[in-house]
Amino acid sequence: MALLSLQSSAKSLDFYFDEKINFDPAIPTPESVLGYQVGDWHVRHDQLVTYMQFLAEKSDRISIEVIGYSHEQRPLVLLTITNPARLNNIDMVQKQHLSQSLLGKKIEQNSPVITWMGYSVHGNEASGSNAALLVAYYLAAAQGEKIEKLLDDTVILLDPSLNPDGLARFSQWVNSYKGKNISADPNHKDHNEAWPSGRTNHYFTDLNRDWLLLQHPESRARIAKYHQWMPHVLTDFHEMGPHSTYFFQPGIPSRKFPLTPNENVELTQEIATFHAAALDQQGELYFTEESFDDFYIGKGSTYPDIHGTIGILFEQGSVRGHKYETINGLREFYDAIKNQLTTSLSTFDAVVSGKSSLLTYQQRFYKDNAKLASKDKVKGYVVASGKDKSRFEAFLSLLHQHQIKAYPLSKEATVAKQIFDANSSVYVPLNQSQYRLIKGIFLEQTSFNDNTFYDVSGWNLAHSFNLEFAKVNSNRGVKYQAQAWQPEAHQENQELSKNYAFVFEWHDYLAPKLLSQLQQNGIVARGAMKPFTASTTNGEHAFSAGSIIIAKGLQQDANWFKKLQTLVRKSPVKVHQITSGLTSKGIDIGSRNIVPLKTPKVLLVGGQGTSQYEVGEVWYYLDRYLDIATTLVDLERLKRIDLAPYTHIVMTNGSFASVSTKTVDKLKYWVQHGGVVWAHKSGAKFLADKGILKAEYLSSDDMAKAFPTDNLSYADKDRYHGDKRIAGAIFNANIDLSHPLSFSYERNTVPVFKNNTFVLKPSAKPFVNVATYTDAPLLAGFSHEKNNQQISGKAVVLAHNYGKGKVIAMSDNPVFRSYWYGTSRLLSNAIFYGHTIDSK
Repeated sequence: MALLSLQSSAKSLDFYFDEKINFDPAIPTPESVLGYQVGDWHVRHDQLVTYMQFLAEKSDRISIEVIGYSHEQRPLVLLTITNPARLNNIDMVQKQHLSQSLLGKKIEQNSPVITWMGYSVHGNEASGSNAALLVAYYLAAAQGEKIEKLLDDTVILLDPSLNPDGLARFSQWVNSYKGKNISADPNHKDHNEAWPSGRTNHYFTDLNRDWLLLQHPESRARIAKYHQWMPHVLTDFHEMGPHSTYFFQPGIPSRKFPLTPNENVELTQEIATFHAAALDQQGELYFTEESFDDFYIGKGSTYPDIHGTIGILFEQGSVRGHKYETINGLREFYDAIKNQLTTSLSTFDAVVSGKSSLLTYQQRFYKDNAKLASKDKVKGYVVASGKDKSRFEAFLSLLHQHQIKAYPLSKEATVAKQIFDANSSVYVPLNQSQYRLIKGIFLEQTSFNDNTFYDVSGWNLAHSFNLEFAKVNSNRGVKYQAQAWQPEAHQENQELSKNYAFVFEWHDYLAPKLLSQLQQNGIVARGAMKPFTASTTNGEHAFSAGSIIIAKGLQQDANWFKKLQTLVRKSPVKVHQITSGLTSKGIDIGSRNIVPLKTPKVLLVGGQGTSQYEVGEVWYYLDRYLDIATTLVDLERLKRIDLAPYTHIVMTNGSFASVSTKTVDKLKYWVQHGGVVWAHKSGAKFLADKGILKAEYLSSDDMAKAFPTDNLSYADKDRYHGDKRIAGAIFNANIDLSHPLSFSYERNTVPVFKNNTFVLKPSAKPFVNVATYTDAPLLAGFSHEKNNQQISGKAVVLAHNYGKGKVIAMSDNPVFRSYWYGTSRLLSNAIFYGHTIDSK
C-alpha cells in the first residue's frame, strides 16, 4: 500500500482551470472569502451561501434568491446566471420560455437554453457542492468570447447544495478529523462516518428519492422552482464508492422509464461526448452506459426526463474525506472536485453546441404529450376520498405541486363497476401537459424487459395513499366541475359549547395528531372499541369503532374546555358535540368498551446497526403526524437505560446481532410488565428469534431456495440476482377490519410496499393475524412469480399478548419514504390502541 500519511498540499485555481482562462480581478475568488483554497477543507453550508452572496453582489451576471429553508432552517439558495441584459428582464424570459415549450409558441432566435446545475443531494457526496464554488466563480469572473457566448445562449440555474443539513453534518464530521498530516488509510475515522451519515437530511431521508414524493421542504421548494422554469437540461452531481472511477449518463438503455422518449437518450448520448472529450484530455478514467438506471421517476436525474428535460446523473468515485488509498491509486479531494468541475463545464459546452436541438426537443415533447393522450385507450383516472378528508387532500396537494389538475366530480359516476360519489371523488384526465407523469403516478406495470432495478419498480401514489381508483376508458360517463381542485387554507370555524361529551372519528389521517395534542394538554380522552350511534347537536350520528370521546365528567383540569376549543379550532378534524350518554344504537358513552387511552411515551431504537432511513421515516411520522416527542436511543445504549418510563418501543430494520442476552431479558421483562413493542422487517425477525414474537418466518435465504442454480452460466448472474430480489413493489393484503389495529380502515384490503424478501408465516392461533397477503398479491412493480407464490397468504401484521404487554410485528416498513400513508395508520393504531389488543 502507498504511503498513508501525507501532508496537505493546497491547490490553487490554476489546478482547476485552464491557464488560458482570464478572470476578472474584481470578482472575489473562493479563497478570498473562505480563507482557504477550494478542497483544503470541506466547505460548510454557511460558507457556501456566503460566497454565493458575495458573487451576486459583485457580478452583474448573477442574482441569488432563497427559495426555501431546510428542516434545520438553512437557506436553500438558487443562483440565476446569464448575460446582464437578460438578467434584468428575467421574468419576461421565463414567461417566453414557458410559452414556447408548453404552449408551442414560435421559438425565438435569441431564446436561451435553461440549464439547471444541481449539486450534492447527498450531503456526504461533497465534491459536488465544493465544485459549485468554482463553477459559480467561473460564471461570474471568466472573461472572453467563450463565456460571453455561454451567457448569451443560456440561463443557468445553479443550486449549490440540494441538501444543506446533510452537507453541514458531513463537513463538520470530516473536517473534525483532518490533521496537518492527512491519512489516506480507509480505516481512518474521517472515512467512516458516525450514524446517521451526511447522506441524508435532518430526518435521515434520502432526498434523491423525494422528487416525486415531496415529503420534505427541500424537495417542495426545488420542485416549485423547477416548474417555474422547466429547464432543458438538469444535472445531478453525486459520488459513488471510492474504488470506482467516474460515471456519466446515459446508463443502461434497457432500464429507462418506458415513457421517456428515445430521443432523450440520444440527446444524452450527444452530451456525453463532451464529457468524454473533457475527461480524455485530462487522462481521467470513466464509464457510461453501464450500472445505474433511469426507471424510478422520483429520482433527480429521472424526474426531469418525463418533463421534456434532459436529466443527467454524474457519479464521482468518492474520497470520503481528503485523501483515500484506492485500487486506482491515491485519490485526493481536489481530484474529485476537479472532475465535477470539468463535467460542469463540458455540460455548458454541450448545451451551447446543441442549443437548437434542446429547444425544439422540449417543445416537441409537449406536443407529443397531447398526441399520446388523444390516442391512449385510458382517458384518465377517477379517485375516491373515502371518509379520510386529510389523507385525500394530501394526495391532491401532491398532484397540485406537480402541476397536475384534478377535477371534483359534479355527478356520481360508475367506473369499472365501482361507484364514485360526486362529493368525494375527483377525475384526473390524461389530456393535460403532464400526461407522462400522470401515467407514471398511476403505473401498475408488473412485467418488464429488464428485471434489474437500481431503485423501486412500483410507486403508484393512489395505492400508497390507500385510495380507491379506477381507469376511465370513456369520458362520456364522467361529469366533472370546470375548475380544478385548489388547496385551501384551514379556517378555524369549529365552535364548541359545553355539552355532555365530544367525539371525533378515527378515519381522518390527522385524528391521531389531535388525540396526541389533547393528551399533552391534560385532556382525558377515551376510545370506543365498538361502534355506536349518538345524539349530537346536529342530530343522530353513527360513529365507527376507534372514535375518540372526550367526556365532560372525566376531566380534571379546570381549563380543559378552553384548551379543547383552542385545539379543535386549529384542527381540520370534525368534532361532534354529544348531548347525552344514552345512545340509540350500540354502546353507551359509559360503556366498558369505551377504554382509557394512555399518553404514549415512545422509545425509537436507532444508532449504528439500524437503518437510518427507516428510523428517520418512523421519527418523521411520529414527530410530524402524531406530534409525539419521540425518544431516539442508539441500539448499543439499550443495555444501560431504564425502559420502565416508556409505553412503546419501536424497532425498524437493521442488524441486532450485537444485542446481548442480558438486554434481551431486559426487553422481555419490560414487555411482560405491560410494554407495547412494534417491530418490522429484521426488527420482527429479531423478536421472533428471541421468542418475544410468537411467529415463524421465511428468511431471504429460505426464499432464495425457490430459484435453482443448476446450469446457470456466469452471464446469468445479474438476471439470477435480479429475479431473487424484491427491489420495491406493491402487494395487496387482506386486513381484519374488526381488529383495533385496523381502526380507520374502510376497505378490507390495503396496498403494502415491500422491498425485502423476509416473510412472516401466519399464526395458527385465532385473532393474531391482523393482515395477510392475498392469494395473488402483486399490484405493481416487479416481483418474480416464485416470490409471489411464497408471499401469497403469508402474514403482513401479527399481534399478540406477551404477559401483560403486547407484541406487534410487520413484515414490511409501514412508513416507507414517509409517503406510504395507507399503512402508516397501522403504526399510529399500534401507538394509541396497541394496549387494547387481547390475542394470546
